[in-house]
Amino acid sequence: MSTSSTKAGSPVTVAAIQMVSGTRLEENLERARHWIGEAARQGAALVSLPEYFCLMGHKDTDKLPFGERYGDLDAPIQGALSRAAREHGVWILGGTLPMAIDGASRPAERVRNTTCVFAPDGSLSARYDKLHLFCYDNGRERYDEARVLEAGEAPVTVEAAIPDGPALRVGLSICYDLRFPELYRAMSFSGERPLDLISVPAAFTFTTGQAHWELLLRARAVENQAYVIAAAQGGTHENGRRTWGHSMIVDPWGEVLACVPEGEGLAVAKIDPARIAQVREQLPALQHRRL
Repeated sequence: MSTSSTKAGSPVTVAAIQMVSGTRLEENLERARHWIGEAARQGAALVSLPEYFCLMGHKDTDKLPFGERYGDLDAPIQGALSRAAREHGVWILGGTLPMAIDGASRPAERVRNTTCVFAPDGSLSARYDKLHLFCYDNGRERYDEARVLEAGEAPVTVEAAIPDGPALRVGLSICYDLRFPELYRAMSFSGERPLDLISVPAAFTFTTGQAHWELLLRARAVENQAYVIAAAQGGTHENGRRTWGHSMIVDPWGEVLACVPEGEGLAVAKIDPARIAQVREQLPALQHRRL
């Protein structure tokens, strides 16, 4: 396969939205609509929301009643994202939402944690179900996503054709996936060319984020010679949980181009196809793979 980047084109403005989502769906959707609109006003052609942008409940099971059927644009969450993409004419990497499992009983015991990608006309372009489920216990904090989530089955990439710009090959991932570099290698070498952009919507805990978030994001950018857009939850939530934040955009050399440390906001930067090509030409590491 070719290791060249996407065809040369003008730089593309992208935006990562940071939120501090609460327990009420409609309020979270309204905040997401606000920030999507603000990103579009700042010239963004592609906008990413964080993991669980739509709901951060008191308990893990609180998300179960909100599970939607994939492709149901009359459903509250998918419908809101579809309308926002169409209204503003932008690509939306839709953070994550609880997705009903086909054939599951009602009430559901599990859902999938799913990223939906919407094109500027409001149509659904891709779906990715989180592959790696977070589990952590340091004696004070305990998390086990497998109690309410079913893991996805396969990596997913999407071609985001920017109006009047390049087509970006985007690799989809979610939060804990960031710790598994083989996922990004599999996506980068599953098509005709490597990834241009890696998406990592997240709700990293304060503890793990402080230790590893930026380190891992920059590593994934450097080893794949691709941009990374990482929209995060960032602050103390209504449910008492504190997330690390630091939503950021990283370039293929590992430079942090934009960052929102804490609280709601936008990390805005430009993705430049010429920069991807330059990095891969000067240091052709992707061509030097032996395994």
